[in-house]
Amino acid sequence: MQAFNKKILHIVYFLLLIYAIALISNGTYIYAKAELAQYLISHAWQQTLVHRQQTKPWPWADTWPIARLQINDNGQQKKYYILHGADGASLPFGPGHINGSSNPGEAGSSIIAGHRDTHFDFLQRLKIGQKIQIQNRRGDIIWYQVKQSYIADSRKQQLQARQQVNNLLLVTCYPFNAINPGGPLRYVVVAGQLKT
Repeated sequence: MQAFNKKILHIVYFLLLIYAIALISNGTYIYAKAELAQYLISHAWQQTLVHRQQTKPWPWADTWPIARLQINDNGQQKKYYILHGADGASLPFGPGHINGSSNPGEAGSSIIAGHRDTHFDFLQRLKIGQKIQIQNRRGDIIWYQVKQSYIADSRKQQLQARQQVNNLLLVTCYPFNAINPGGPLRYVVVAGQLKT
């Protein structure tokens, strides 16, 4: 009987080991996939600048880079490629442009959305007066300066892309440390275009 219990225990240990290896492998795969995607998106952005036309990062992609955002986050320069569309196909790979708003760096207001716990976690650290750089697909550099931030309830108000004002609106879910994602609150940063 004791030999039988010992054998069962070894089988349980073996199955737990296999399960742990599977979890580690899955985590490594997701990380590797995310890193490869950023490399491919960066390459697609370089091709976009050269050819002045949309370039998909991989042949079956549902999105493509339309601009690049650069920000100083606690002394560290960070770059994010803004992708076409702000849906489930694009947001896992980077901030997405809300269709119906102006393209980043063009006349009118542009709305960019991103996940609060990945690409747009820096929004909580932005200060009034801080500068944000946008590069459009023509290669032009446009500077914006943070004017305000506020919390909006998506059930009561909708973000408006005002065409007569050259603003950049950066939007993410709120609060930043929420356990359950996708609540109704949004954290909005409004930055005005600087005259050059």
